[in-house]
Amino acid sequence: MTSTFDGRDVRADTSVRSPHARRAALASFVGSTLEYYDFFIYASFSALAFNTLFFPDLGSFWGTIVSMATIGIGYVVRPLAALVFGHFGDTLGRKRMLVVTLVMMGVATSLIGCLPTYGAIGVAAPILLVLLRAVQGASAAGESAGAASLALEHAPADRRALAASWVNTGAAAGMLLASLVVLVFSGLPEDAFLSWGWRIPFLLSIFVALAGLVIRRMLPESEVFEAAVSTDEPKEMPAKVIFRDHWPSVLRVVGCGLFAVVSTIFSAFALSWGTHEAGVSRTVMVGATVLTAALALVAQPAAGILADRIGRKPIFITGNLVCAVAISGFFWAVSQRSTALILITACVVMVAGYSLVNAVGPALYAEMFETRIRYSGMAISGQLALVATGFAPTIAAALVRPGPNGWIPVAVFTACCCLVSALTTLTVRETYRTSTTELGK
Repeated sequence: MTSTFDGRDVRADTSVRSPHARRAALASFVGSTLEYYDFFIYASFSALAFNTLFFPDLGSFWGTIVSMATIGIGYVVRPLAALVFGHFGDTLGRKRMLVVTLVMMGVATSLIGCLPTYGAIGVAAPILLVLLRAVQGASAAGESAGAASLALEHAPADRRALAASWVNTGAAAGMLLASLVVLVFSGLPEDAFLSWGWRIPFLLSIFVALAGLVIRRMLPESEVFEAAVSTDEPKEMPAKVIFRDHWPSVLRVVGCGLFAVVSTIFSAFALSWGTHEAGVSRTVMVGATVLTAALALVAQPAAGILADRIGRKPIFITGNLVCAVAISGFFWAVSQRSTALILITACVVMVAGYSLVNAVGPALYAEMFETRIRYSGMAISGQLALVATGFAPTIAAALVRPGPNGWIPVAVFTACCCLVSALTTLTVRETYRTSTTELGK
């Protein structure tokens, strides 16, 4: 059955079709794979090694908290970077900014792999680490919004959610790739791992960056974007328009975006707490990430297809509710040190729950803004929402209590974020039957 909008058959809306739709989706996928490979590599090693390598004088507890806090630094700079990338992405074009973000991330991540540790240069080591983490964060601020805008604007109107879902499917691929690499190198003897083994995964990112650059340089801007910027309407700063005319959408994206705390709680905090406090082997915890990321490569495009058929809101809300309920089961399974239960509950949280929300999020957010300000609107609002995500592991490290049930405050915190996200989604306009040229109006 074919859905309709504006009184027309969706499939007949050829005004928004692009011969480059598949290449745009591929470019978004590959670029996001790099961005999130780099981000998850950092999150993993902040949990496994950075407290020892860069913060040895703080002790195990405070070293872990400060190490986790450096994850948040990457998110603090993102709103400001979103203003810059959004402005130029809406005025100069999506493609140019996406090339810049790719280069920034690749260079920053490779340099982290070259950093001397605290034992070699003292306090300069953690300072340099934080600075490079900030560059990573700035890059990521421009990546997801630009990639989603580009993929969505090139896509047929009845496949926008699927096209935009490849952005976060790339994130799942990045997590999978990062987890596999961490699994290999974290299996080294402790001395080898802490001396040189942790560096290799950071240096490998340069190869993914080169592949992404080749694909993105061959991709043109979408016809929808070209038409929007070629009008004779007076040009205003996109950020000014957003905060003057679209502030309700900004607030909605911030509320909806709280679901993303699930990702950093799962990939960073749970890894650290599970291995250091609960006594679960590093292989099992990283293996859970590998399994869920692999399954997400199938689950997220499927969720995008479903969102194009029945709407964005039902999928987004359902995924949030699953995460809110299942996160307690996951932490309980970790506390029981049961490999089978850890893997099963991890799949419920990250595949049956998080994959649904993560797949639909890019389309849900992007469709709240019209073409001429979409990059800025999605970047600014999305990055404001992600500040909480960046510091979620730090908050969790402060909330967790000693004992077998010490995880309960962390589970409650995570569930509350998901419930706020679900409730906020109820206020969002459903757009799966809206023409691409009419979005955000």
